[in-house]
Amino acid sequence: MIQIDEYTPIVGQSVIDDLKLLAEKLKGRTVQHINSTSVGGGVAEILNRMVPLLRELGVDTKWDLIKGGEQFFEVTKKFHNVLHGRKEEVSQRDFDIFMETSSKNIEEINTYGDIVFVHDPQPIALVKKRGNNKWIWRCHIDVSNPHQKVWDFLKDFIIQYDSAVFSAPGFSQKLPIRQFLISPSIDPLSDKNKDLPQETIDAVLNKYGIVPDKPIITQISRFDRLKDPLGVIEAYRQVKRYIDCQLILAGGAASDDPEGIQVLEEVMARAKGDPDAHILLLPQNDIEVNALQRASTVILQKSLKEGFGLTVAEALWKAKPVVASHVGGIPLQVKHKYSGLLCRSVEGAAFAIKQLLNSPEYSRRLGENGKEHIRNNFLLTRHLRDYMLLFLSLYHPEDVVNL
Repeated sequence: MIQIDEYTPIVGQSVIDDLKLLAEKLKGRTVQHINSTSVGGGVAEILNRMVPLLRELGVDTKWDLIKGGEQFFEVTKKFHNVLHGRKEEVSQRDFDIFMETSSKNIEEINTYGDIVFVHDPQPIALVKKRGNNKWIWRCHIDVSNPHQKVWDFLKDFIIQYDSAVFSAPGFSQKLPIRQFLISPSIDPLSDKNKDLPQETIDAVLNKYGIVPDKPIITQISRFDRLKDPLGVIEAYRQVKRYIDCQLILAGGAASDDPEGIQVLEEVMARAKGDPDAHILLLPQNDIEVNALQRASTVILQKSLKEGFGLTVAEALWKAKPVVASHVGGIPLQVKHKYSGLLCRSVEGAAFAIKQLLNSPEYSRRLGENGKEHIRNNFLLTRHLRDYMLLFLSLYHPEDVVNL
């Protein structure tokens, strides 16, 4: 495992010293993270990197998962969609299924942490078990315009927590508990983000039959309608009328997302017959994701809704020019015309991609600015600091007014 001191050349010694000082103040406290999956999606990715580092710093940190069947995850996916503003019918049966599984998890999961840190709606009802310990609910999704019935249902649980954490200012809701703004992060030393030799990049391209002889436009995301993969294909086709290019649309699957395979099939049908459109269902192989991003000319994130969009931070960290939707937490990362280009439509995305492909020097400058923006704001070390300050604030609220 990566050691905390290995981040010193990237962020500086003073940042590492501050983390060690904060960890010392948390000695004797156990932090218990709870979510719904250990693979796929940004939450699992962050916890996989964060938990070992917190332990190394001396913060006793555990990570537990709730259990759920197919029906439960279909319901929580529906909750996810409607909280993002998608129009779907939510029935009483959906709420009943959610509570049936939640009741089983309440019975089976031992909430032993001094601080119980619950991530997203799936495990939210566990707060019914709270005792004398501290509870945090972490919302990783865009709830700026939620389905009111579902939000009211979740709010009955949220108000039982000590604090709630959101990723962007626009996601905050009126709540009677303390709220914190903490953006997600990437790990610059993970397999997905570390530097790679050119031969590794070439080997991955060769594996998937991609030739680096013309520009590559790439979007890497779960196959999810909110990531607008069909819109990505349409934007690429609009660009291809003017510039000979190729598309990589790649992603993995999350165990708590039953819609993924269906969306993948729709995408493959739309791209059928185009040898320059590479639709890839990737294994859990971060080196391959890294290589595909590093091989790309322009990286796209054309989400319709987005909690934060860690793939944007990953692309910017690799100094790649990024075109991304003006939604969710993306504008925190992409400052328009400084660290990337923001768009609001398929046509806007196509126009921005053409601009970058026709202006290599402009693209390079945006990429360099983007990397520094991520270094200063969205690396794992900053995230560790914010979380430890949050934990301390639960015991010393007068000392930590605002993160």
